[in-house]
Amino acid sequence: MAIQQKGMHGAWASRWTFIMAATGSAVGLGNMWKFPYVAGSNGGGAFVLVYLGCILLIGVPVMMAEVLIGRQGRQSPINSMRDAVAESDAKSRWRHVGWVGVAAGMLILSFYAVIAGWALAYIFEAASGELAGVSGDTAGAIFGSLLADPSRLIFWQSIFMLLCVGVVVGGVKKGLGVAVEILMPVLFVMLLLLLGFSFFRGNFSAAWDFLFNFNLQLLTWRGVLEAMGQAFFTLSIGMGAIMAYGAYMPQKANIGKTILIVAFFDSLVAIISGLIIFSIVFATQGIEPSAGPGLMFISLPVAFGGMPGGLLIGSAFFVLVSIAAWSSAISLLEPCVAWLIEAKDISRVQANLLLAGFAWVLGLGSVLSFNVWSDIKFAGLTFFDFLDFLTANIMLPLSGLLIAVFVGYVMKREFVDYQMQGTAPKILALWRLTLRYVAPVAISAVFVMGIYDKFFS
Repeated sequence: MAIQQKGMHGAWASRWTFIMAATGSAVGLGNMWKFPYVAGSNGGGAFVLVYLGCILLIGVPVMMAEVLIGRQGRQSPINSMRDAVAESDAKSRWRHVGWVGVAAGMLILSFYAVIAGWALAYIFEAASGELAGVSGDTAGAIFGSLLADPSRLIFWQSIFMLLCVGVVVGGVKKGLGVAVEILMPVLFVMLLLLLGFSFFRGNFSAAWDFLFNFNLQLLTWRGVLEAMGQAFFTLSIGMGAIMAYGAYMPQKANIGKTILIVAFFDSLVAIISGLIIFSIVFATQGIEPSAGPGLMFISLPVAFGGMPGGLLIGSAFFVLVSIAAWSSAISLLEPCVAWLIEAKDISRVQANLLLAGFAWVLGLGSVLSFNVWSDIKFAGLTFFDFLDFLTANIMLPLSGLLIAVFVGYVMKREFVDYQMQGTAPKILALWRLTLRYVAPVAISAVFVMGIYDKFFS
């Protein structure tokens, strides 16, 4: 029987606190703009069904494996992985998996804070009336002026980073636990209120058709690969966050059932966000749905600015986006903070200031990518685009793949069985099957697709 370690960082107050924390980590900016557009462009309901299938066959099994390692080690991802390798008599190079995830998380945090700063800025842009009656060209100019001003970007990046430090410095119970117990209910209440607004004031039927019209002709093999990738990335797998949160998970909580609930809430947020966004977009003539910043910061402001009461709703929407980004970002900071406390025996306040300061300084490169350094390229990419590519297309798939292989083939069976106790034998067998054979193949396909798209397409 495996010996369960006692964590030095504390534990979540309950299983539901872990669920809210893990959901908060998973729900982020990608839910708000990428999933809805990709779904609507790839067959609507057909894509959604494939995506949900990929969540069950790829996302959930790997997420369970990551939580399992974290709960077994009860430490930061780096040290949990180190101990899991030692206890399983595995080759020492497996220890690097923990480092890859935590490093990816810190790199992502550096540019994520910059993007989240845009959402914070737009709360006040909408509330001030600046967006009232704007055209597409005007909205584009407003967004362009924000990106062209390094001082404004740094200001909002700094505010967002301070918000993250303010939570993580409180620790598991008084910081992270309290934050998610407040932020996640607020997020879901705001989602439902905005959904009600979009139903009565937007073009809800057009949004529904865009997302759920079952058109198999538009679902290509390329779309299936995109569904795999979205299912993998949407659950925050491979960046250390879920492993760190798993370290604080109550031992009596069933990993499989808990992660299924997290996956359900994450998918629900993505679908509701899509209905909200496209109901508003399709209610405004002359606006086409588009992916990325163009949708969030140009098309939507035009739609909000042309609706009665739209500016108030627009402010609420950007508050919602900021909350989603905040709950994700704190999960990126915590793994490295936990490791620094363990490795250097320093206070949580010191660890937070050091690491948040590092992420903030690195984030300046992303800030300048949109203005002063826009002509400076790394392998043909700006500094921001390079970090995005490095983390999303290389580090995260590699980390997730190695976690699946380690738990599926390398980790001692007794440790796996101990953490998965309470799971029905047939479910456990199905989980092992998908973890060992389905998930590695699918993640490898996503990895290859990302490399091909960037350099060969």
